[in-house]
Amino acid sequence: MSKKNRIRLFAETPLKIGEIYVANEDQTHYLKNVMRLSLGDEVFLFDGVNGEFETQIIEMSKKTLSLKINKKVFNFEKSPDVWLLFANLKKENTDIVVQKAVELGVSKILPVQTEYTFNAKLKPERVKAQVIEAAEQCRRQDIPNVESLQNLQQILSNWDKNRTLVYLDETGSGESFSKTFSKMKPPVAFLIGPEGGFSSKELEMLKSLPYTLSVSLGKRILRAETACISALSCWQAMVGDWK
Repeated sequence: MSKKNRIRLFAETPLKIGEIYVANEDQTHYLKNVMRLSLGDEVFLFDGVNGEFETQIIEMSKKTLSLKINKKVFNFEKSPDVWLLFANLKKENTDIVVQKAVELGVSKILPVQTEYTFNAKLKPERVKAQVIEAAEQCRRQDIPNVESLQNLQQILSNWDKNRTLVYLDETGSGESFSKTFSKMKPPVAFLIGPEGGFSSKELEMLKSLPYTLSVSLGKRILRAETACISALSCWQAMVGDWK
């Protein structure tokens, strides 16, 4: 199989050379009916613990598929310890945020309910499936943790004060990212508000906390999903694994 058609999937159990991995129902359907693979074809698996492995299909039936783990191709590499908190958006925009957050290397995703949150409903199992799919496609070795939707005040009341919380202030009162960068003591988390922005009460609460930093991403008002991508990209370029 050419590298162009390289298929990469997340294994739900730790992998070891010489052992057999039995694909789950969704993976079996994908490999057999979508990708039309046959006996002897290669599939790359990663387990979020031991790294990535080259495997080969050795058995196929109507509902099951087994792969022989032949060799390790990449050692496990953990992504940077950066979190993303974002106010739940419309379905398609939330999809974009989740996908890009995984590609940009976040280690934890925390959906947040604020006063102006557009959509207070979120299916954790759907988000988890999106996270796994994005990790498979972008070739990262680990899977970010996904928390259930929580109220902003609840999250802040249980916050680890050793983690800097950087929130994007659309009012323009925050400092530029480059000026704030030196104050961002790791570990770091980014908080992105909803489409309508944070309420005045929420902004006052955030400003009053000793572990928060207010950041502006410029004069233009960004869509929430654009702000997520922009903030994480800036951080990756300055202190993440892009440098």
